[in-house]
Amino acid sequence: MSKPRFQLRSSIGKKLLNGLTGVLLLLFIVAHLAGNLTIFVGKDALNGYAAATHSLGALLIVIELGLAGLFLAHAVSAISVWRDNRAARDTRYVVSKSKGAQSKQTLASRTMIVTGLVLLAFLILHLWQFRFGPDHRTALPGHAGDVWDLHRIVVDTFKDPIWTGLYVAVMVLLGFHLRHGFWSAFQSIGALNPKLRPLAFSAGLIFAIVIAVGFLVLPIFVYLAPDPNAGVVGLVKP
Repeated sequence: MSKPRFQLRSSIGKKLLNGLTGVLLLLFIVAHLAGNLTIFVGKDALNGYAAATHSLGALLIVIELGLAGLFLAHAVSAISVWRDNRAARDTRYVVSKSKGAQSKQTLASRTMIVTGLVLLAFLILHLWQFRFGPDHRTALPGHAGDVWDLHRIVVDTFKDPIWTGLYVAVMVLLGFHLRHGFWSAFQSIGALNPKLRPLAFSAGLIFAIVIAVGFLVLPIFVYLAPDPNAGVVGLVKP
């Protein structure tokens, strides 16, 4: 008899892939938030963070491609699991109710696909604005030559009330998505036993609130603060 092999296309394989990519994305979100919050230290701190990442050169491209693959694998596996779950249902209920500690079914869990797709679309917009947007340049103490002025791009974006409102709304949606995603990711990789599930469920709520608030305070802060770029004519790389 042949030994059973792990099948990535199996239901378990898809859930495991979704859980592993989910955990890795949680770590990335924390790291990204930490970098963003350097704006509260000052302009040079944020631009120094940007300069440090750009100094990685070719390695940065490898990292970005890896992150793109991670997001894609997470999205594809999530959609595949969702389709399998729908196909497995013999009947659909008019009213969905929580099944208790095992399922932890909530509005957040039932709308994961919708919120996930919205966040994926937002990610593309976010990259277009802050990764491939204007290449303003500025001086930075301790650096030879001019560096990318990320601070100016952030301020220019969030001085617009429409962009600020959009980002705040999406960050609230991110928190809603993480509300279930945190718990579900660790559940999918088998890291939770019955005793840990309630703790992980509560930790997911705290994590979602902290991350959402951490991200949304930045656009609000920039929008309400005096504009440091008013009247500034920066260098734009041709």
